[in-house]
Amino acid sequence: MRAEVISIGTEILLGEITDTNAAFIAGHLPHYGIDLLWVSQVGDNPGRMREVVERAWERSDLTFVTGGLGPTEDDITRETIAGVLGEQLTVDAEQEAILRERMERGGRRMPERNIKQAMVIPSARPLANPRGTAPGWWVERDGKIIVMMPGPPAEMTRMWEHEVSPELEKRADSILVSRTLKTTGLGESTVDEMLSPLLSSTNPSIGIYHRQDGVHARIAAKAPTFEEAHFLIEPVEAEARKILGVYVWGVDDESLAASVGQMLRGQNLTLGLMESATAGLIASNMTDVDGSSDYFRGSLVTYATDVKHLNGVPAEVTTIHGVISRETAEAMASAARERLKADIGLGITGIAGGEEVEGQPPGTMHIALTDGNEVRYAYSRYYQGRDAAKKRAVLSALTLLRDFLMERAGAELDGAK
Repeated sequence: MRAEVISIGTEILLGEITDTNAAFIAGHLPHYGIDLLWVSQVGDNPGRMREVVERAWERSDLTFVTGGLGPTEDDITRETIAGVLGEQLTVDAEQEAILRERMERGGRRMPERNIKQAMVIPSARPLANPRGTAPGWWVERDGKIIVMMPGPPAEMTRMWEHEVSPELEKRADSILVSRTLKTTGLGESTVDEMLSPLLSSTNPSIGIYHRQDGVHARIAAKAPTFEEAHFLIEPVEAEARKILGVYVWGVDDESLAASVGQMLRGQNLTLGLMESATAGLIASNMTDVDGSSDYFRGSLVTYATDVKHLNGVPAEVTTIHGVISRETAEAMASAARERLKADIGLGITGIAGGEEVEGQPPGTMHIALTDGNEVRYAYSRYYQGRDAAKKRAVLSALTLLRDFLMERAGAELDGAK
């Protein structure tokens, strides 16, 4: 099945928002054996929108359209699709009632302008949108399909998961299922070499990719059903895990922060941070995980040197060794552990900006960890802009913490034997 995505909105063309909807759809279509061949972006212009939709209707079996479903005059996606198909728009009484009830529940009277959001054409079936006021459409005619979804990503993804995905699964001739093993501490070529005995397989196939959070091994299998595809993947995944061992820290959409958090919870440990160069980014990653308050005590963001001193870092350490130093990172880790009453303290100091500091180049990061008995240290130097330097520092810090927790768990197991 040949598919196309059309993202509608002048704000996309002006660079005011990023078109994440197209990327989301593109990433999910392979699961249903659907080939995405074209992606278009078009502003809120009637002529250009009609041209893009007409072209998609002519050449694609399945077209996904996102955006332009609001109540204002420039929201013309419904009108455009109706015009291309030569069908009349009419108000769907059930959808109108849903809109009115939703607004009244929120203490608002529905403006008459919103009635356009309840309009459909004969070939369209409304798709529920409990996160917004704009229902989508499932249009099916002449052996072709148009799926119309709202532009806000939270609304679009919910509609995809609950309304669109089940329909695609029903129609799929084959299903592509993938399992991604995420590793840390290994280079791309090393992972490729380690998994070389498995790489000749075609179904499942294995692809090796370098990503921001490490090297990923993606195992993909195609079969008539999800169950059969998973059955093909399972033995290959088991062998890959056996080969890669402790270097695998997570799977699929799991984050390194979530993986580390599970280990902290499993070992009944708490974590406290003192961050300088990352300015709270490690804490942000840790608290992106539900239930992180079980093991995460907090973070002291001590960007200025005197604030480090106020939070327990001895002034003589920064004076003698410099603020950007291993010794300062170790003092920060100890201070974080003590001030936040955590089992483990982690400190990071470095250079996120593009200027040399204390004779050290941009991207230099000193990271330390302590549990009160020993101190661990990691050094990182990576600079491709401020944002990239901070993200790499977070990865290095979480990897240091993971390695410590892995060794600690192993020591506990040995002691229990």
